[in-house]
Amino acid sequence: MEIDEHIGCAMSGLTADARTLVEHGRVETQNHRFSYNEPMSVESTTQALCDLALRFGEGDEESMSRPFGVSLLIAGHDDNGPCLYHTDPSGTFWQCNAKAIGSGSEGADTALQEHYDLNMTLEEAETLALSTLKQVMEEKVTSSNVDIAKVAPTYHLYTPQEVEAVIQRL
Repeated sequence: MEIDEHIGCAMSGLTADARTLVEHGRVETQNHRFSYNEPMSVESTTQALCDLALRFGEGDEESMSRPFGVSLLIAGHDDNGPCLYHTDPSGTFWQCNAKAIGSGSEGADTALQEHYDLNMTLEEAETLALSTLKQVMEEKVTSSNVDIAKVAPTYHLYTPQEVEAVIQRL
């Protein structure tokens, strides 16, 4: 899901909760751009999403009656370069270089830790991501059950043909 032209996210958990958070992120980034005439940093956007999650149970109109049931991977490209943040339902976040969420994430995280390198090319990173998914997914990796997006310099969700081209390299 795209939050801003340079920020995208992936989710694991309740889709409706993810949509609520993404919509909040879109409003925050638009307000920032309108107020300061510059894009909001990826970290500040992530902080805004987590601030909303932390307002659970405060009793005001904007607070939720229950915690959000979603984890997000927020990727973007800003003045600090490319970055990736992981949020959890508690409203905490941390920066990482490579991360997996959802079912099978423990095995995928192990594989990413072993094989990820900061000096990888985009093509090598795409191949690593899909080969890691292939190891942990129960079904075959296809362009109909996998999405790939990149965020440098702007958010781009791959077409099914682009995904298929990456799959062919495995």
